[in-house]
Amino acid sequence: MANDSFADGRDGVLFSDAVKAEQERLGSRAAYAKKAARGRWPAAEIDDALAAFLAERDSFYLASADGAGRPYVQHRGGPKGFLKPIDGARIAFADFAGNRQYITLGHLAENDRVALILVDYPNRRRVKIWGRARAVGPEEDPDLVAALADPAYGAPVERALVVTLEAWDANCPQHIRPRYDEADVRAATETLRRRIAELEAENAALRARLDA
Repeated sequence: MANDSFADGRDGVLFSDAVKAEQERLGSRAAYAKKAARGRWPAAEIDDALAAFLAERDSFYLASADGAGRPYVQHRGGPKGFLKPIDGARIAFADFAGNRQYITLGHLAENDRVALILVDYPNRRRVKIWGRARAVGPEEDPDLVAALADPAYGAPVERALVVTLEAWDANCPQHIRPRYDEADVRAATETLRRRIAELEAENAALRARLDA
């Protein structure tokens, strides 16, 4: 849906004035301005397509910065679909216990702006999310933290991280190199593995006849 909060254009969250100046200098500004002028871009609410994309992800990259602007990017992983929509404008995930550096947590105390990159490597799809994040402890909202936890995953949940979306965009597959996880490979090779098993059984039967 349209979001009228972008006072300087719907692409204001994605592109600062300095970015727009570089786009103008290098010849791409007109195309992006035209795209924004048509409305509904960039998206600012969670639609069915984004929800479906999130449901298939088991990892993403989370960028934050401290009060002085020092950036930090970390990998977040968990069971498939652990990054969940909780309403039309917010997503959240369980903050599992890790190496106890708490860099992102400290950054959010000074600067709540974050960016997320989510990549579907097999299908060469990518989603970028801009938003504001806050930590929610179990003492503040035990129901939310419990809803985000996955007992089958086994990792302790320290808190929830909730991101209010300011904008999101799905961009081109250029330069995304396909990668496949174990489940993808097993599914792709299932026919071959069955055939190998059949041939091994036939071979064993023939050897048994020869040895009889």
